Amino acid sequence: MLFSQRKGYKPVSKIIQRDGVSDELRNTLWNILDLFVWQTRDFLYTQYGETGMGTYSTTLWLNYFKKPIDTRPASSYDILGTIRNYFFSCQWYELYDFVEFTLCYLENDEVTKAVNTILERELSAYRFIDNIFTDITDQQEIEMLEHALADKDFPGVAAHLRRALELLSERENPDYRNSIKESISAV
Repeated sequence: MLFSQRKGYKPVSKIIQRDGVSDELRNTLWNILDLFVWQTRDFLYTQYGETGMGTYSTTLWLNYFKKPIDTRPASSYDILGTIRNYFFSCQWYELYDFVEFTLCYLENDEVTKAVNTILERELSAYRFIDNIFTDITDQQEIEMLEHALADKDFPGVAAHLRRALELLSERENPDYRNSIKESISAV
């Protein structure tokens, strides 16, 4: 909390962001991607070979935007501009789709941790766990779920929990009944 918030000069947001994304959250998510991905060495520019943006944007156009790859802008900087325009104009749920897709593509624990830290700080009702965004209520829930999913001694348990998480996180139609069944099977 900032000084002005502690002293009551500025309001403190206490509303959990479940059906929307504040400008602060959207901006900070972009900044995380900018600092940890876009600005990294060889992502936008390299002397030799393909840039990171080249391979990422190919996958993005093919699997996320589902547009012809040859419609991408010519330069990495123009591609980033197109991505930025989409990022700041899309619906809040499309923003989570985009971040989820990007985090799965990157497979970078540091970026994932930074994103989850921002989601918690900005009171988002979601966290990125095991390659999907899911509803979360508190830190203890997150830690227990991550610990159970990472357990290598009981792969069957982890598989049931992963499936329960997928069923519960289904945006259009969460399958509570089968999620509960999978959770019970894990036990």
